[in-house]
Amino acid sequence: MADNTITCRLVTPDAELLNEEVTYASVPAWDGLIGFQHGGASLVSRLGLGKLRLDFPSQAGSGSREYLIEDGFLEMGNNELVILAQRAIAAEKIIESDAKAQLAEAEARIVPEDAPNKLEAVARVTREKERAKLMVAMAQNSKSAGI
Repeated sequence: MADNTITCRLVTPDAELLNEEVTYASVPAWDGLIGFQHGGASLVSRLGLGKLRLDFPSQAGSGSREYLIEDGFLEMGNNELVILAQRAIAAEKIIESDAKAQLAEAEARIVPEDAPNKLEAVARVTREKERAKLMVAMAQNSKSAGI
């Protein structure tokens, strides 16, 4: 491990998507973004919905990578960041047309007046819209970056 890196692992219920050295990680926690670098304090936090950005050492030649992640937990300690996400999708794997279709579907969804828990139903529809909007933006950014 280089002196300025941390080990970052990204794990979902289905697979370990990443286990590499990074110089910086920007992680969407449930209450905002958290940044991690070498030498950072230990922390455990709940994840939210958002864009995970990982910066790789310059000698790796990889630059940065992004993932859409949603729900789960993270743990940082001893220069190792473990992200246990319920869902994680690499930005380059998001298909713009599919994301736009999901957004249209989410925007068309209406919560019925007689829903048993209207507040929960509204929150679920709002989350689906947020996820779809983020997916569209990430797909467009990946395409414009030539990924």
